[in-house]
Amino acid sequence: MDFPEIALTDTAISASTEGPHSQLGQCLKAARQARGLTLKQVAEKTGMALSTLSKVENGLMSLTYDKLLQLTSGLQMDIAELFSPTTPRPEAGRPVTARRSVSRAGQGQIVNTRFYTYTYQCTDLIGKRMVPMIAEVRARTLEEFGPLLRHSGEEYFLVTRGTIAVHTEFYAPEILHEGDGMYLDSTMGHAYLNAGEAESAQGVCLCTSEQADLFEQLHRIARKDAVE
Repeated sequence: MDFPEIALTDTAISASTEGPHSQLGQCLKAARQARGLTLKQVAEKTGMALSTLSKVENGLMSLTYDKLLQLTSGLQMDIAELFSPTTPRPEAGRPVTARRSVSRAGQGQIVNTRFYTYTYQCTDLIGKRMVPMIAEVRARTLEEFGPLLRHSGEEYFLVTRGTIAVHTEFYAPEILHEGDGMYLDSTMGHAYLNAGEAESAQGVCLCTSEQADLFEQLHRIARKDAVE
């Protein structure tokens, strides 16, 4: 059942002294465009009327708190992303989200496979544009590793222990030692193999993409080979 919509009153949520309707609309538009969505797609994801979303984005309507929760839940975003402070923004046209997450040693969401272990960091944040993980690599051959990985975005891999061979579909393998790193296009087939004498090597991998479902993409890939 839809929650009631109201015109702006003293109790409606506002985000700026310049005009609450306008500010909310600008922030909604910025969040929508950052995700590459049309208003119709936002309506489908949130269950809100297209006409309502259009009025909000054009500064003609505000939303109750319940409606804001419905909107942000459907878009898998934080409610803070809809609003920005009155201080200058570091990036024009994009609201400050004030998101943060602390990663503690030994914590994270672990996915184990026969030849590697991924420990995903900061999993309390959803819809991240960057997915940090710790990768322990045991596979020594492409036959053990399986098909080259491909997903949206770009990534950076920093070796923190041992030696790792990076295989890509367009370049000869590159050997990385502790402290070495590589930045690459994640849509290009790639694989990280243990090239040292130890049973495993380890590195920190930062994957980034404009697509809000990057974590889900990576998780689906890893879960294919997961073992209990």
